Amino acid sequence: MLDVELAEIVDNLRTIGTDIADVEVKKAHGGLPKSLRETLSGFANTRGGVVVLGLDETQGFAPTGLPDPARLAADLGSMCSEDMEPPLRPLIKVHDFEGAQILVAEVPELDPARKPCYSRGAGITKGSYVRVGDGDRRLSAYEVQMMLSSRGQPREDEQIVSGVGLDHLDAAMVDALVARLRTSRPYAFKDLDRLAVLRRAKVLVTGDSGEDVASLGGLLALGRYPQEHFPQLMVTFVHYPTETGGRSTERFLDNVTLEGPVPVMVRDTLATVRRNMSRRAVVGGAGRQDVWEYPETALREAVVNALVHRDLSGGARGAQVQVEMYPDRLVIRNPGGLFGPVTVDSLGEEGVSSARNATLIKILEDVPLPGEIRTVCENRGSGIRAMLDSLLAAGMSPPDFNDKISSFVVVFPNHTLLGEETVAWITGLGEKGLTDSQCVALALLRQEEILDNRAYRNATGVDSRVATSELRDLVARELVTQTGTRRWARYQLSWRTTSTKGQSSRADRRPELLVALGNETLSRAELVTRTGLSDQTIRRWLKIMRDEGSVDIVGSSLKSRHVRYRRTYQDLLFHSEGTDRD
Repeated sequence: MLDVELAEIVDNLRTIGTDIADVEVKKAHGGLPKSLRETLSGFANTRGGVVVLGLDETQGFAPTGLPDPARLAADLGSMCSEDMEPPLRPLIKVHDFEGAQILVAEVPELDPARKPCYSRGAGITKGSYVRVGDGDRRLSAYEVQMMLSSRGQPREDEQIVSGVGLDHLDAAMVDALVARLRTSRPYAFKDLDRLAVLRRAKVLVTGDSGEDVASLGGLLALGRYPQEHFPQLMVTFVHYPTETGGRSTERFLDNVTLEGPVPVMVRDTLATVRRNMSRRAVVGGAGRQDVWEYPETALREAVVNALVHRDLSGGARGAQVQVEMYPDRLVIRNPGGLFGPVTVDSLGEEGVSSARNATLIKILEDVPLPGEIRTVCENRGSGIRAMLDSLLAAGMSPPDFNDKISSFVVVFPNHTLLGEETVAWITGLGEKGLTDSQCVALALLRQEEILDNRAYRNATGVDSRVATSELRDLVARELVTQTGTRRWARYQLSWRTTSTKGQSSRADRRPELLVALGNETLSRAELVTRTGLSDQTIRRWLKIMRDEGSVDIVGSSLKSRHVRYRRTYQDLLFHSEGTDRD
């Protein structure tokens, strides 16, 4: 880590006033803190993080220094390699910071195939932690098991269901699957008879006595009534009248249990949610239109994902997929967190996909939803992106994804992101040329106060390069302000957008720049110093003024960091003549 990056981290901590999820600060005057093993485990099992020793949080993160930083660095390296399993190899460095020496360790996140990381002295069950907020939380035994299952491909969906044969499957669904497989995948299935097709697709597997029995995946995909054998592998829907749930004389507005094979549960869950939804007005390019509270595509993808990616291991078969509707949100929860290399940060990125129940999903690729041509799932890694795009098209906020290891939760906020009042507010900013994604970001910032590059990408669907460019443009327009850089960059609304009554006058910086230039030739850095404006804002207005012909570059090309600027002869002459006339 560079000194400038450390300075940015500490500035961010001082602004927030406390530790954050990926930074842990300790004074460490008496040596390595006992709780450091928990933090190392938490960082390695979550998203990685930075340990800073030698700062005092109670004194505004002032540097207290370390009596023997070299020895402390050696002790920390020893703790990581000898006390942690698997051993950790953080980047450890002593920094001179504000007149004192402090120790910084960058702890990387472990590959999912090596998690969980735990303290050897406490053991895997009691010594495994995750990072939650600014603290470390011990993993439950079930969560440890979930992490261990990610080290390989789970096979629960291929397990035999004793006593359940072909007669327990829906004959019409089975025939449709066989016909589709012979057509869509002729190389593997064209020349096989009906039973051979079902065996190769792993709908049927060999039982303990050598007979054909249904696999768990086959039963869930095609069974006539899978809940006869697994009562909790279902969906429950509850519609609460208040935002807090049951605190009402009318406890539920609707309370439904959805059963059957996965295709039927998807169909019936969507119908139930639709029955409980209202319509609202949204302002778009074609004017005002009425739409459902939640887009059908987003709901379908979320429900399908919850059913096909849920944990099917023995410890989770007593838990169902839950759908909860509140006045302000819709919550969809399934047992089992994200599997494999997929993370909350990578959800929605092109080509990022991982299947916990690979056999179940493979079967459902060729099983249509009841009454439709489309199949239950595609297994192409495009579902989350389709969900985000449909919400964006409806002018809604992106969902909140929460991976809790033992469960995965999707929360859809129930509000129109670009409603009439918000559109009027953006129009009142007086800025021309804003992209649709920038308008979405401004609306989000108005509601949520802070965004980073990842949140911008998730909300708008643009890639990282476009997100960076558009955020810089918003900073240059003085619509948002930036704190921190690189991975620490955060954005919030500026003074312009939070002025009286939510309106702001457009800031024209040309007069200030012309005065600052005078008759001199100055660099951008010198203009930043003279005006107090940000470099992005200076850069933007200099381009506008070059295009208008009031400013010229001198000497170097625009790509050179040494480029300098001056007022043009025509501009000086115009203002001189104006003064003479006055």
